[in-house]
Amino acid sequence: MIVKNDRVWAMPSHDTFTVRPIKELIAAHITAGVWVDPFSRNSPFREQCITNDLNTEVEADYHLEALEFLRTFTDASVDGVLFDPPYSPRQISECYKHVGREVHTKDTQSSFYGDRKKEVARIVKPGGKVLCFGWNSGGIGKTSGFELREVLLVPHGGAHNDTICTVE
Repeated sequence: MIVKNDRVWAMPSHDTFTVRPIKELIAAHITAGVWVDPFSRNSPFREQCITNDLNTEVEADYHLEALEFLRTFTDASVDGVLFDPPYSPRQISECYKHVGREVHTKDTQSSFYGDRKKEVARIVKPGGKVLCFGWNSGGIGKTSGFELREVLLVPHGGAHNDTICTVE
């Protein structure tokens, strides 16, 4: 982290959960029970979550497309979800190409996020938590039965986009 004019700037990382304020937020909210992470990358929370990553080079319990992974869980069966998808259509495209998958128009439309959020809402138990990460504060949303409890804005400085973290 860099402190400049009393403002804390967290260094950006492809591994979102290694950024100190984000790691601290997750550590404060992750509880016992069943937690899932459908886009785990190199998460330091692998011990606390059932992990999934499309990239077979990443250490994870499963290597499925996130939607397929989320569909393996029954309704209201998990206590929490760490939801850190690619933040933009460009990032989706890069992730898919990196693992040798074809990228289709549907993969880079807003339905990519909506379909996965619908599954997250379906599998989380009443009273469960979802921590979302991205460039907006939309989270899973009120229409899916979630209430925004906390927002963390992590500025990365310069031309880097901030990371917006929500707890629902």
